[in-house]
Amino acid sequence: MRVTPWEVEGIVDYDRLIKEFGIQPFFEIIDKVPNPNWLMRRGVIFGHRDYDRIIDAMVNKKPWAVMSGFMPSGMPHFGHKMTMDEIIWHQSMGGKAFVAIADMEAHAVRGLSWQKIEEIGFIYIKCIAALGLKPDNAIIYFQSASRHVKDLAFELSAEVNWSELKAIYGFNPETTLARMFITSIQAADILHPQLKDFGGPKPVVVPVGADQDPHLRLTRDLASRISIFSFERIEGGVRVRSRRGAEYLKKLRRLGFKCRVYEKHIDLFGNPTEIEEEVRKVELELGGFAFIPPSSTYHRFTTGLTGGKMSSSKPESYISLFDEPKVGAKKVMKALTGGRVSAEEQRRLGGEPEKCTVFELFTYHLIMDDKELEEIKRDCKEGRLLCGHCKRRASELVKNFLKDLQEKVESIDLSEYTIIS
Repeated sequence: MRVTPWEVEGIVDYDRLIKEFGIQPFFEIIDKVPNPNWLMRRGVIFGHRDYDRIIDAMVNKKPWAVMSGFMPSGMPHFGHKMTMDEIIWHQSMGGKAFVAIADMEAHAVRGLSWQKIEEIGFIYIKCIAALGLKPDNAIIYFQSASRHVKDLAFELSAEVNWSELKAIYGFNPETTLARMFITSIQAADILHPQLKDFGGPKPVVVPVGADQDPHLRLTRDLASRISIFSFERIEGGVRVRSRRGAEYLKKLRRLGFKCRVYEKHIDLFGNPTEIEEEVRKVELELGGFAFIPPSSTYHRFTTGLTGGKMSSSKPESYISLFDEPKVGAKKVMKALTGGRVSAEEQRRLGGEPEKCTVFELFTYHLIMDDKELEEIKRDCKEGRLLCGHCKRRASELVKNFLKDLQEKVESIDLSEYTIIS
């Protein structure tokens, strides 16, 4: 198994990823999530970091945001749709949506021309708008056009050295400087919703596939490094350190919390969340960033129709959201399934829906009723349902979905949206 931000190879073991990456299982907190969406309920979103912050903001009506992006290296497909669905759901739950078109990454990593990148980028924008992103609580931007992102990326780059990038991403002497700098751009994508111009520090969740976790790990570290104060939860309160020395710690005494002052840190006692909020206010007064480490959710990879990860760089592996509806339907009819070698054996042994790309389409995209999905799974496993039936049904659903989406794309008025391009 090889999982990096730019390639996924082999059979992905999600339990192993949870252990190796230090991700928390999502099922442990799903009961706290108000009205969880279908991807959460079905275990497609399998892990998280610090999602409790987002739940708290949802429940208590505090400001928060959702941020994710798309590298326009090829036409959007059902794999991209899953991330779009997650952004839209979080926006519907009260989060301000930030959508990045990663044109700088596409240029540096894929070598695409700026003109082609812009053309494809607007296709992604039309797709997420057609799927339901609301214009009144969203900011869509191209990385190259965002002054906030580029300025912050420069600030963040001062906190990272070559050895760290090599350890996280496996960069080597042949890696270009542009590709290395993209890691700072992506960190700035994630953190810039917390800048003063966008309302200041707030919890931000980034829904991604597990291959993007290196970006999140680096960004969480950078959020602490670039801020004046850093926090460590202790019994009864919070330990606060300052990257600018003891003089800055003395300014925290006036907050009114019971405290113990040491040479290199100060311990403040009381409600940890309240303490951190008040310390961040002091940092903003001092001209600091006061970033909150970003939260994240991790979804399973969308399996390609021919096996492996669905990828926009492998046209045979995906159904594009702009395939002719009949073409999309035909692709489904050719997809790999979890069926047996014959109908007779399928009836006797049952199918294997967990290995079936068609059942995955039902689970991730096409069937919203959990009971109906469970019936399909049960009938498949018990041999009462053959692959031909499921393929025909899925192909019809895909055809109808593509037809409806493409009609909506044609009618989208992007002038209603805030787009920085």
